[in-house]
Amino acid sequence: MSLPIVFVTGNAKKLEEFIAILGKNISQQITSKKIDLPEYQGEIDDICRDKCRAAANLMKGPVIIEDTCLCFNALKGLPGPYIKWFLEKLGPEGLHRMLYGFEDKSAEAVCTFGYCSGEDSEVHLFQGRTQGTIVSPRGSRDFGWDPCFQPLDYDKTYAELPKEEKNKISHRSRAIEKLKDYLLNNKNI
Repeated sequence: MSLPIVFVTGNAKKLEEFIAILGKNISQQITSKKIDLPEYQGEIDDICRDKCRAAANLMKGPVIIEDTCLCFNALKGLPGPYIKWFLEKLGPEGLHRMLYGFEDKSAEAVCTFGYCSGEDSEVHLFQGRTQGTIVSPRGSRDFGWDPCFQPLDYDKTYAELPKEEKNKISHRSRAIEKLKDYLLNNKNI
């Protein structure tokens, strides 16, 4: 019997969305664990690879990590992978205010999942992207920057959308679908 895959997260909302989108077709058992990993700096893919290798080495087995970015086009992709810290200090209102004075309020939400089967193994990345606009916060305040991100072709923010609808169109769901395909097509990982 293979080892369970550990989804490294301490974020209950992220875990809830992950399980809801992943579904029940995966034969591998998936557990979750909060691990304090170093906060890597750099480009999205490099950060995810480093984070996934570190988690696999700590867990000594298969892991999944997730990294989410919110990239403002007017700021050439910032805050990007550093969104967690910007959100913590500024809140959704501050994120919206960061674009004051810029005509371009467009943004891209990026979710990257990393999978590694164990220590010293290759890291596989699965990325999803959703285009949108940064707006004055609306909706529930229970999940990160959702209140100020309005996906393209929608008149509601992520926070205003029903969870099922958000889970169909989000950057996270697009990345999870790619991860799911990989897990289903590589059953002996």
